[in-house]
Amino acid sequence: MGLFSFLSGNKSDKIKDFQSRGAVIIDVRTKGEYSQGAIPGSKNIPLQVITEKLNEIKKLNKPVITCCASGMRSGSAASILKAQGIEAINGGGWLSLSKKL
Repeated sequence: MGLFSFLSGNKSDKIKDFQSRGAVIIDVRTKGEYSQGAIPGSKNIPLQVITEKLNEIKKLNKPVITCCASGMRSGSAASILKAQGIEAINGGGWLSLSKKL
């Protein structure tokens, strides 16, 4: 458990909660990175274009789990989505996230 996990609860529990409510996984890596391996069923929306896709994401009407290579870009993406009223969580790196699913 991370230093600040007491503030937000267990990340795995939050991911499971999001999953139980039909969450969409959005991988914010580049198309090239995504093509080299990704979570099956995830959507590839690179961080550089996520603001252009906000209406498309809102229309899904589902919670969102973001992921990338290490968790940095997905953290930025989750913040952008939350600021737009979309329920989102940073799932971190896609490989570690895939093990939690």
